[in-house]
Amino acid sequence: MANEEEFRKVGRRREEMTTVLILLEKLLSNLQINLLLISLIITLIGQNTRKRKRWSIEDPTRMLDSIPAHVKQLDRLVRLTDWSCVDNLRMDRNTFGRLCRILRDRAGLIDQKFVTVEEQVAMFLCVLSHHKKTRIVGYDFMRSSHTVSRYIHIVLRGVLMLHNLFLVKTSPIDDSCNDRRWSWFKGCLGWEGSAGDSRILRDAISRPLGLKVPKGCYYLCDNAYPNAEGFVTPFKGVHYHLKEWGPSTQAPQMPEELFNLRHSKARNVIERSFAVLKMRWGILCFASFYPIEVQTGLIIACFLLHNFIRDQMAVDPVEEELGDHNDDGDETDQEQALVDHINSVEPSAGWNKKRDDLATAMWAERHNV
Repeated sequence: MANEEEFRKVGRRREEMTTVLILLEKLLSNLQINLLLISLIITLIGQNTRKRKRWSIEDPTRMLDSIPAHVKQLDRLVRLTDWSCVDNLRMDRNTFGRLCRILRDRAGLIDQKFVTVEEQVAMFLCVLSHHKKTRIVGYDFMRSSHTVSRYIHIVLRGVLMLHNLFLVKTSPIDDSCNDRRWSWFKGCLGWEGSAGDSRILRDAISRPLGLKVPKGCYYLCDNAYPNAEGFVTPFKGVHYHLKEWGPSTQAPQMPEELFNLRHSKARNVIERSFAVLKMRWGILCFASFYPIEVQTGLIIACFLLHNFIRDQMAVDPVEEELGDHNDDGDETDQEQALVDHINSVEPSAGWNKKRDDLATAMWAERHNV
């Protein structure tokens, strides 16, 4: 019995030892796996750290090496001659410098680490002037298209912030006007081109903050509009376009013809302004590839910068290039046939009489002008 009990104890000890050995083997196996994982993680972290350190050392050096080339490119645009600056950015060097200074002081533009305000504005003006895509501008300025796109949006926001400074407030023609083309149209606010669709005018008038015409004031319009309150149109069925009143043709023979002639000359001033805008900003001449919200901002920016240039530059080469040539804006018969006359605003007898009285006064004073 004693020997049998000892054999049992020895058997239990062996089983316990076997269990302990199995547990130790599992622990060692898990430890090896964990060590391998830890070693792999350390290796990967070390590689990423070395990569980041390598780029953090090399990138600034590479950028610093390219700075002289960027400065040289900007100098070619805005510091060598006024002609090169006007050709590329549509303004002379002094005007460009003033614009950058205003954007710094009023709109909060600042020099970035590698891109100055002058270069940001130059890239933006290149897009407006020549309707270039961001990758083309990036190639010219040795920047990535992402960088160009970023600064185009920054400068655009800055220019739009200056609308109170650059926007010209509309004021009616008054008695002090000495321009013969406008002096007869007292109270005129400007020219309203053909809407082509009655929904445009109806929508503009129906909005709470839409088109508002002060009492007694009006817009000169073409025959697509009715001669209603706030809109003065030419007489229908009577000669109108300037080419119909050339040197080889007879002078106006009735009040309606004289009114149409002067109405056309006033209209031509506005058409000429649009021609100057399109000559200055190439982006206005073609369909844009920007989102509609950005397109709206870019068009407004073109008008604001146009006003700024006219205010700052004593001699505008773009207007000189256009010269005294007045685009009459004639439409072909096919284009005229496609224009929908606006019927949403009924003609006004009172405004018809006002137009008739104005034509009669012009006719009575025709030899004194």
